Order: sequence, then C-alpha cells, then structure tokens
Amino acid sequence: MPLSSVAANASEQEVPYYQSVGNECAMFEQAFQQRLPLLLKGPTGCGKTRFVSHMAAKLGKPLFTVSCHDDLTAADLTGRYLLQGGETRWVDGPLTRAVREGGICYLDEVVEARKDVTVVMHPLTDDRRLLPLERTGELLEAPDDFMLVVSYNPGYQHILKSLKPSTRQRFVAMSFDFPPPQVERDIVARESGLPADQCAALVNLAASLRDMKGQDLEEGVSTRLLVYCATLIRAGMPIRDAARATLVEPLSDDADVQEGLMEAIQATFG
Repeated sequence: MPLSSVAANASEQEVPYYQSVGNECAMFEQAFQQRLPLLLKGPTGCGKTRFVSHMAAKLGKPLFTVSCHDDLTAADLTGRYLLQGGETRWVDGPLTRAVREGGICYLDEVVEARKDVTVVMHPLTDDRRLLPLERTGELLEAPDDFMLVVSYNPGYQHILKSLKPSTRQRFVAMSFDFPPPQVERDIVARESGLPADQCAALVNLAASLRDMKGQDLEEGVSTRLLVYCATLIRAGMPIRDAARATLVEPLSDDADVQEGLMEAIQATFG
C-alpha cells in the first residue's frame, strides 16, 4: 500500500470544496509564498485534510499526503534501497519526492509517527530548508515551491505523544475547530445532497453530542460523520438507522453511552 497520495494540479482537476470560516486560506497562501512550514491543530474530522487538499489544488501544486502511524519511520518518508529487477535501487519516499519535485508534503497526525520523523523534519523547518539523505550522501535543498504542512489533534493525544514545544515553535500554526452551525449545515448539504433544513437538524444534534466530549465520549462527532449520516438519509435509509451507523457506533462501544446517544437522536428527530 503506498504511503502517499499525489494530487493532480488544479488545472487537471476541480478544486476540492472547502468553506472558509476565517483567514485560514490567506494564511496558508502567505506561508507558502514566504516558504514557511505550517502546523494545523484541531479535532478529528473538522476539515484539516480537506483544507490542505483545497489549498494545494488552488495553488496548482502537487500534494503528497502521508497518514502517520506508530510504525512510520524516517525511512518511510525519505526513501530506501529496494531490489528491483535484480538490481538494488534507491526509491524516494514522499517527503523526498516533494523536495525534489516541488509541492506540498502533508503529514497528517504527525505525532503518531516515530521520533526519528521529527529529526528529519527539523532541517526543513528553518531557514536552511534542507533534507539530508544519509543513505545516498545527498543534501537536498528545498525549492521555493516546496511546503511542509503537518497536523495533529492536541485534545486527543497522550502526553507521551504530544508535539514538543521545540518542534511546534518551528511552524506557523493555526487552530481549527468544527465550523459554525450555519456553515456546517451548508457543508453537509453540499457534500451529501440532503436538503439544508434536514442538515440543520443534524448539525444541532452534533452540537449536543459534542457537549458530551470529555464526559462519556473521547471525541465529539465530526463533520465527516455528519456527511456520512446525511448521505445515508438521502439514499433512503431511515434516520434512526443512519444515525446509529454514523453517530453512535463509531463514537462508542459502551452500551450505556450508546443508549444515551440514541436518546439524544430520538429527542431531535422524534
């Protein structure tokens, strides 16, 4: 399974839909133009990844997306020697490709990766903008159209997996949250095709469920799950069944918590 996905230029595909709620688009453009690395902070499913996809397409730059996990190493990002056709050849990882070719490298949930990933990032996040490749002896200088973007959810991570202050201070940072109700309603309606009035009820329900975060739930319901729910309703699934499949089962395995969530859904939709 490939570690990265590369998006086509904006001229080759439609710019992914994203509804701005502040100056985040202007901030991203300025960070790109000034060759500054960018850190996005916010809860799961609030639109960080869609935002990066939108901005990469808007700027017409290739996007190299890496979903970080416990086993992700620096070599997964930079590259390694592989046996191909009876010969050992160096194969660039997604970060190296972005530096060589120009483009935006996005490390999603970067704190999930192993610590050596941070070491690789550091020379790219100051005025050097360098990527040392010890295995090949190369020292790559990032071109003007290279940008490093990372994201994480500070409210979810364990203390042992937080981003160190010394690393955070290498980035321009922006905080993300779930959109305001009217904006979220419009997003859900556009993405699912469900009428706006029905989407408004889902957004109101989401606000109630998010109030349970930190009490009965580790995470509040994401905008992504609202889109899933609206999509199933639009396809003809009964609201109660759609809500259970998207707003209850993914959020908790505890029977008592699930019962409480279903009661909130019943109170909203009857």
